[in-house]
Amino acid sequence: MTFTGVVLVTVASLPLAALAVWVLARRRRVTGATASWAWRASLAEVGIVYGTAPWVWMTMMPGDVPGRVSLVPLVDLVDMGPTQVVGNLLVFAALGFFAPPRFAALASVPRMLALAACCSVLVETAQYVLRLDRVSSVDDVLLNAAGAGLAAALSCRLRPRWGPARRSAGAASPAPPGPARRGGPDRRPPAARTRSPRARR
Repeated sequence: MTFTGVVLVTVASLPLAALAVWVLARRRRVTGATASWAWRASLAEVGIVYGTAPWVWMTMMPGDVPGRVSLVPLVDLVDMGPTQVVGNLLVFAALGFFAPPRFAALASVPRMLALAACCSVLVETAQYVLRLDRVSSVDDVLLNAAGAGLAAALSCRLRPRWGPARRSAGAASPAPPGPARRGGPDRRPPAARTRSPRARR
């Protein structure tokens, strides 16, 4: 599989991603969630997977350079071209954008930076362990985390438009009609109020 093949598969699976959003939102609506929360949560969950999986897939493809580890910051960044820099920024950008509105615990730029850095370290470690002939560089980790942090900052600025990250508790069921309490309004039906105690026996 080539990079072009990954792009084609990603584009072809877009209708399936849209269908997954609709199915998840419909299931949440059935369980009593509000429409806004159901669509927001479903879009965020699918967006995280759809926007992250292709990039991780491409980073796990075999390379054409001798595999090595680079732990000195900013050394490999000088030799990276604009395409590689932008690509590294986009690896976890979808995670940084969609995770804050879906998970309240991640609605913070520092937390998203830490999460993206941990995920990037796992990817770089897997590249080295699996001997994929790729450079496992700390600069990749820095760029991956920076892209997620920028996306999280944008998502947090749009947070009021996303709405509150909680679901509706549902409307309270009405209390059954019964005798009126002393000092309170009589909630019984009019027919029950006019009937005398003898008539109800």
